[in-house]
Amino acid sequence: MDDAALRERVAALVGEATAGEVAAADVLAGDSLIALGVDSLALLRLVDAIELEYGVEVDLNGGPPLDTLDDLVALLTATGPAGG
Repeated sequence: MDDAALRERVAALVGEATAGEVAAADVLAGDSLIALGVDSLALLRLVDAIELEYGVEVDLNGGPPLDTLDDLVALLTATGPAGG
């Protein structure tokens, strides 16, 4: 999966995790997920979706910061996402 497709898919997962309250287009703009309205429950849903879809383990306690789309893409790129 190329970087643009990965970014679009992760942005869509954010939208799904927030039940549509945060639009994928807003995530693609690069703002902080917290600033966009991603709360702790939505973040947990997002992490679960990423772990299931890409077969990676996301560490919210001590791992790299995951506050932007770029952070999420960097994590998946570094761990070599298997899904898609």
